[in-house]
Order: sequence, then C-alpha cells, then structure tokens
Amino acid sequence: MITVTLGTIPFPFDRAIKWLDILLERGAISEDVFVQYGTADVSVLKKYSFVETAPIVESSLLMKHIKSSRLVISHAGQGLTRGLAAQGACFILLPRLASHKEHIDDHQLMFARGVQELGISYCVSLEKLQEAVLNPPVSFQGKLFDKPKLADYFLQKYPA
Repeated sequence: MITVTLGTIPFPFDRAIKWLDILLERGAISEDVFVQYGTADVSVLKKYSFVETAPIVESSLLMKHIKSSRLVISHAGQGLTRGLAAQGACFILLPRLASHKEHIDDHQLMFARGVQELGISYCVSLEKLQEAVLNPPVSFQGKLFDKPKLADYFLQKYPA
C-alpha cells in the first residue's frame, strides 16, 4: 500500500495528483493507494478502483494507513514529517512549490533540503518520484531536531 498525504491548506496540490495519475497509468503503481488530498482535484483518480481518497482524515486513521504502507508520499509539512520520522516510516517528501501556486512561498522546499542532510529524501520531479515508488528509500531511523528547535536549526542553517 502507498499512502499519499497532501495536507489541508487551501491551496490545491494538483501537480501531485497529476503525477500520481501518470504513475498509475504507467503501471509503476498497481497496489492499493490511500490519498488524503485537501483541496486538490482528485477526479482523475476515480477510474482506479484500488485508490481511496479523502479530503481530510482524523490523525488516528491517517497513522493507521501510514503504518500499513510500504511507502508514504507526503507534502513537506514540518509536523507530518516529524511524525513520519518518529514512526520510522518509509517516506519521501514532495514539497509544495510557489511556482505552481501550491503555497505562498517555497518554505517546504527549503525544509526538504534541510532534512535531506539528515537522511530524508525529497523529490521535485516526476522521474524522482517514480524512482522512489519503484525503489523506496530506507525507512527513517533517527531523530529529527532534538535540539535546537526547528526554527533555531533553520536560522543556523540559513543565516539571514
């Protein structure tokens, strides 16, 4: 099973849905998929009987899906990333990008770049996403940001 979680902010993440549709069409994904999609348009996914979609889910249900998944594809939200890391989940981040009107800025991309140094993979291309689906990264085994706090870490990493 693959779980895709795109967050709940009021910006659609249609690029992620389009890429998911392409991977399903190519046969790169042929297993059950659960998609938490927020405000994205998931109508193209209705043709797949093994794809379940929900705009918003309770965190306990989302965690149940994550525990059952061989791979989680997640927006690069800091809270969910910390949760995935704490569970030792196998996941890849797909940051929302301002250039696609998926967020107001590229803070998710900056975050993904920062946590990559800690062993967390991210992708900004369909090809890299397909590679992660076919050859998932190793489940995260570590801790994110014990100290300093996340904001302090980024201030150290990216000084003004």
